[in-house]
Amino acid sequence: MRLEYFQLIDRVEGFDRAQQTIGVAAQVPAENSIFEGHFPGMPLMPGVLLIEAMAQSSGWLLIGLNGFSRMPFLAAIKEAKLRSFVTPGQALAISAGLVHEGSGYAVTKAEIKVEGKPVCGAEITFRVVPFPSEAFRASMEEMARRIGFPMEAAANG
Repeated sequence: MRLEYFQLIDRVEGFDRAQQTIGVAAQVPAENSIFEGHFPGMPLMPGVLLIEAMAQSSGWLLIGLNGFSRMPFLAAIKEAKLRSFVTPGQALAISAGLVHEGSGYAVTKAEIKVEGKPVCGAEITFRVVPFPSEAFRASMEEMARRIGFPMEAAANG
């Protein structure tokens, strides 16, 4: 995770076009200035950043399912549940699956687990539109390569 760049996932562990799912890994940094204020003496990963990690994972799922032709933008969070604390240094296993897509919107269900135990989950809605520019799409493709997104799986759609 690179919190200062708002990059909350480290690598794509699996993308299944047929099942419309993605698995992503993220390592919460052992030290980061965000933990100085959240909370002093009891550092915790902010819940809003856990939700953003699920949204980013879901976003990569949608980008892949659309063959890098459309960009998802966060529209709504429903049924978000934060079940447990996430502390510095923990490894996150994030999964997301497509629930519905149509009329320019897509809905996913996402979950984060730590050591096999669910810590949070949400239903996430996105507005899905063409990439705003070719340069932006190219930058997303470069990011996809850095996080190990299987580009060939996205191209086979």
